[in-house]
Amino acid sequence: MVALATNQAAVFAAAGQKIDIENVFHQFELEGEPLPVLDGIDFSVEPGSFIALLGPSGCGKSTLLRLLAGLDHPTKGDLKVDGENVGDPDPSRIMVFQDPTLFPWRTVWDNVALGLEARGIVKKSRQRVDDAIQLVGLGGFDKAYPHQLSGGMAQRVALARALVNEPRLLLLDEPLGKLDSLTRLTMQTELVGLWQRAGLTAVLVTHDVEEALFLTQRVLVFGPRPARIVADIEVDLPYPRHRGDPRLAELRREALGHLGLAATW
Repeated sequence: MVALATNQAAVFAAAGQKIDIENVFHQFELEGEPLPVLDGIDFSVEPGSFIALLGPSGCGKSTLLRLLAGLDHPTKGDLKVDGENVGDPDPSRIMVFQDPTLFPWRTVWDNVALGLEARGIVKKSRQRVDDAIQLVGLGGFDKAYPHQLSGGMAQRVALARALVNEPRLLLLDEPLGKLDSLTRLTMQTELVGLWQRAGLTAVLVTHDVEEALFLTQRVLVFGPRPARIVADIEVDLPYPRHRGDPRLAELRREALGHLGLAATW
């Protein structure tokens, strides 16, 4: 990724938001019957932190992310951001999905500008779009179309589209899940850099134990649906991290144990 210029860093610097989740329960209706998904979730996240939600497929991690984004509302309990209950979606809380969902008929620049366009401020915010594209290392590709991009480049566009809104909370729903292994490793390092430069709070949903431990400062391990938090693991390692670090191996063993997979170590 290209180095970030000082003026670009100033544009995207933001105080991350504080998260407080208090006794949250959630359920869906499936063929007229309740389907419990979250069962008494409680935790807080300090501003500017990077945490991971780790757990088996279908346990409710992505549901919790949607609740934080304001896309759904909990059946019971409170989700607060900076002391205020989460209501409807807000540009300060942006969600990035596994699929970049770019519009194929729009250039990189136009895809990144989409949120600003919807808010009617794109004409006076063109520099923000340019800076976001530079921030994710796509300088020179602003006029390219999605079919001309690799998978990793397309996901960078999705990240730029999120960052151009100057969010204070970035919600990442397996954003690297569809990338090939080499691209994924590169993007993990770049994602840490983006978080560090932007100064925001980030919450990552992943099934990948190594990814959670390599990227974040804290890993919340979820049990099977309806999800409860079964472990809260502090990743007590400085950045940059090295994948061969013995401490990462210890934490991996601990996380797998909480997931019932200790025998695979």
